Amino acid sequence: MAARAYWQGQIRLALVSIPVEIYSATSSTAEVSFRQIHEPSGKPVKYEKVVPGIGPIDVDEIVKGYEVEKGSYVLLEQDEIDAVKLESKRTLELTQFVDAHEIDVLYYEKPYFVVPADELAEQAFIVLREALRRTGKVGLGQLAMRGREYVVSLKPCGRGMVLETLRYADEVKKAQGYFRDIPDETPDPDLLDLAETLITKKTAPFDAHEFHDRYVDALKGLIAKKQKAKGKKILEDVEEEPSGSKRGNVIDLMAALRKSVEGGAPAKAAPAKAKAPAKKAPARKRA
Repeated sequence: MAARAYWQGQIRLALVSIPVEIYSATSSTAEVSFRQIHEPSGKPVKYEKVVPGIGPIDVDEIVKGYEVEKGSYVLLEQDEIDAVKLESKRTLELTQFVDAHEIDVLYYEKPYFVVPADELAEQAFIVLREALRRTGKVGLGQLAMRGREYVVSLKPCGRGMVLETLRYADEVKKAQGYFRDIPDETPDPDLLDLAETLITKKTAPFDAHEFHDRYVDALKGLIAKKQKAKGKKILEDVEEEPSGSKRGNVIDLMAALRKSVEGGAPAKAAPAKAKAPAKKAPARKRA
């Protein structure tokens, strides 16, 4: 496998240990990245490690420090940090199993692919994978990676398994503070039926390829225009908020839902109207 393993160790279930390797299952979507440039010279800005009152210093002189009180630090060498003994650095022990729906979506953080480390580990790996699949359970444990210990979940994924890091309870904000002001009321049955019909109409199998980052596409287009303009400033048209979108305006929800179910998008101008003079354009907008 060409990719470099993010973590190597073993999964332990009671007395069974399975050597595995973990690989990142995602990649950065930042296809357009910017650098800070010194405009007068056109050269990129660099950052130096600077100590107040001393000036630039050598990277080799830098160690990690923990501030115990204002201006007072406990200094630690990297090898001292690496020597901290934590079993989860090399072993993921599955200590609990739960149904997948019991874990709130807010806790999931980042996925990783899990594969057996060698041929000897394949049999035990497959047994664990299929046992999780047949029981419909998700394994939970703790794993130390890159200077932090995570709560993780483990579940089947095709021929392999997926490990997902989870947030700790104190990292997830309580929803009540944000949802407190939303009325607790039952919606109109007719409105609910229309909304359900619209959802059913737009239901389709999930295909990630159907979506792409349109902002990245727009930025690439802007960069191409700017390159051709040879430094001339380019400002795209800014979309203004429709006058009818203010909270004070009353929207006929029933009519909007019915129209969405029947056709969805606003009707396009007929071919005959498309050839009409420009002065008639406002009439088409009001239609």
